[in-house]
This record gives sequence, C-alpha cells and structure tokens, in this order.
Amino acid sequence: MNKKKVRAYCLTLPLVREDYTFGPDVQVFKIKEKLFALMTTRQGIERVNLKCDPEEAIILREIFEDVIPGYHMNKMHWNTIILSESIPEGEIKRMIDRSYCLVVKKLKKIDRESLEIKYGHKKVFKSYASPWV
Repeated sequence: MNKKKVRAYCLTLPLVREDYTFGPDVQVFKIKEKLFALMTTRQGIERVNLKCDPEEAIILREIFEDVIPGYHMNKMHWNTIILSESIPEGEIKRMIDRSYCLVVKKLKKIDRESLEIKYGHKKVFKSYASPWV
C-alpha cells in the first residue's frame, strides 16, 4: 500500500478531514480535530503513524519488520508503518481502522453518539472487534 492508497482509504472513514497542521510535508488525518493518522515521506521512504493499543503495538512490531515504534510520537501508543509493500493491504487498512476507532472512543459522548447515529455503529467501529482486543 502506498501513500496515495492510504490517503484514499483514510478519507473514506466517517467525518475524516485531511490537514497539514505540521507543514506541507506532513499529511494529518483527523476526526473531530483529533489526530488518528500522520503520513510523511522521509529520505524517500513513505510512512504512516497510527494510534495503537499498547499490547497490540508490541505484537505488530514483532510480526512485521516494517512496523516500528512511532516516529516523534508516544511510542507506547503509536506505531510507524513503513509503506514498503511488505505488509498486506488488508492489514494496513485494519490498522487504520483501529487507529480511527481508538480516537473515536475518546471523543466527547455527544460527538461519538452523533457519529454513530449518522453512520451506524458498524461503520464507525468496524475494527473494534479486532483479534487484538
């Protein structure tokens, strides 16, 4: 999966907005002003930072060589995924969904509930029943 595909997938999630909070070289994906994905290219290498459950973060790093502790992020809660095609596209989408879900769960109750009413619980929390939970 490359940056173009990651961007396109992130923008399919309910109420996601793309921003350049940290400058023109850093794509930020937010839900209700809360960051859930951050994408860059450093030294010609495309990468995306995604929020993660701490236990899941460690497991993913052990399974995939191209999943490393979050670059310039809290390494307990964030992973950096190097977009080198070594990780199956479906797994990257699952990681994106999981990051989105973790951020949605922390939204104000009224924002979370309005999101669920408008888009449905399954669409908003599609990765909540992940095998990592």
